[in-house]
Amino acid sequence: MAVSANRLELLQIADAVAREKVIDRQIVIAAMEDAIQKAARSRYGSETDVRAEINPKTGEIRLQRLLQVVEQVENPAIEISLELATDQNPAARVGDYIAEPLPPMDFGRIAAQSAKQVIVQKVREAERDRQFDEFKDRIGEIINGSVKRVEYGNVIVDLGRGEGIVRRDEMIPREAFRYGDRIRAYVYDVRREQRGPQIFLSRTHPQFMAKLFAQEVPEIYDGIIEVKSVARDPGSRAKMAVISRDSSIDPVGACVGMRGSRVQAVVNELQGEKIDIIPWSQDAATFIVNALQPAEVAKVVLDEDASRIEVVVPDDQLSLAIGRRGQNVRLASQLTGWDIDILTEQEESERRQKEFQERSALFNTALDADEVVGQLLASEGFASLEEIAFVEPEELASIEGFDEETAAELQQRARDYLDKLETEHDEERKTLGVADELKEIPGLTSSMLVALGKDNVKTIEDFAGYVPDDLVGWAERNEGETTRHGGVLDGFSLTRTDAENMIMTARVKAGWITADEAEAELEASAEADVEGEEAEA
Repeated sequence: MAVSANRLELLQIADAVAREKVIDRQIVIAAMEDAIQKAARSRYGSETDVRAEINPKTGEIRLQRLLQVVEQVENPAIEISLELATDQNPAARVGDYIAEPLPPMDFGRIAAQSAKQVIVQKVREAERDRQFDEFKDRIGEIINGSVKRVEYGNVIVDLGRGEGIVRRDEMIPREAFRYGDRIRAYVYDVRREQRGPQIFLSRTHPQFMAKLFAQEVPEIYDGIIEVKSVARDPGSRAKMAVISRDSSIDPVGACVGMRGSRVQAVVNELQGEKIDIIPWSQDAATFIVNALQPAEVAKVVLDEDASRIEVVVPDDQLSLAIGRRGQNVRLASQLTGWDIDILTEQEESERRQKEFQERSALFNTALDADEVVGQLLASEGFASLEEIAFVEPEELASIEGFDEETAAELQQRARDYLDKLETEHDEERKTLGVADELKEIPGLTSSMLVALGKDNVKTIEDFAGYVPDDLVGWAERNEGETTRHGGVLDGFSLTRTDAENMIMTARVKAGWITADEAEAELEASAEADVEGEEAEA
């Protein structure tokens, strides 16, 4: 602020700054008042509580200092006696504040420079707040701008009333921008940081492609067609699942457009990225078969508890289903949210033959039966001795070549073998030092207790300190690749819900929580799982 600025010039300066920075005029005037107060303190003393006020209509500056009313004055710069205060205001009391006018002052060069710094700082803060408030509600939108500069591979984008950044890892490979180029990008985050609001843009985000289709396909914009999920390998290939709410409209055809005009516009923006548009299906198996196109699928086997699926393809379709460097199956896995294992028909046949032989051998040994009996049981779909021991006798007797007497004998032998195993495991449990009270937790078998003992879990308190991941394992998903981490009770057909119930029972027995608190936590966990599944969908 110039020293010679008169009252009218002061208001003109405030108006000009407010227009240029697109901030409220009152904010600029408040910044000027702060600057004048700082300059006045350097003149009248840093302890003095100076207040400056600028009339927003006339530009008149009024300076005052606040003095506290006290019985005995110790610091005249900030205090005033009750006697003097009552002369100015008869209603003054001890502890009140009196505003005393100060004479107008001229700014010296140093004071003016200091005032300028205060104004610049305040205006910059107001501008940052305005930018953050403007762009925080635009997360999830496509935004247009021009390249301002390129720094170490990061592109700084001029957005008109803000500045965004496309980091190098958010750029499509082999894509280059220069100063002045127009650029379209997806706003995926806006954060308030020390140096101002940071607007993070991306051209590799899956939703960037979905938003581009919304611009090109009126049916998506209108909500008739919904983009359910997108998976991208930026610059190379992408898959997009769509569904139509109107049975008369083909979602895939609408996205492709006449002679491919709509999809081609998106492909051009994404630097030639090949796009597979797939009809979404509520049936997981059908959706995964669609997602693996153009490969043909012979059979699928779902494991819903583990979100895994085995896909069997003809031998000559294996390379097509996997894709170059695993790209096709990786994108299909990202698109569907399922871990996909691909087998050829020959591999599947060999694996099933091996499983059949292992089960047959187990049944023959445990039941002390002929090889034919073991093969018959395995071919009928029995996978474990528990199934044979506790199945309805009529089901066993209905197998060709078996009668009620044979079924009863086989079940008795299976139970005897399981009792023998239980005894052996219980002895091993005691040898490992696992407490008897752990046997009281519903669902924990002796074989499980042996596995826990080998993991140095021996008391209720030890077990109560577990979390479900420790028991059943967990999976980490990174860029379509899933890494599986095993749990202590892997291989026991234990679900996450079972694990949570066991742990909560142990915590109640250990006295860590009450039964009501355990029930409330289990309910909250179940609700969180449902919300997580909905969010993932």
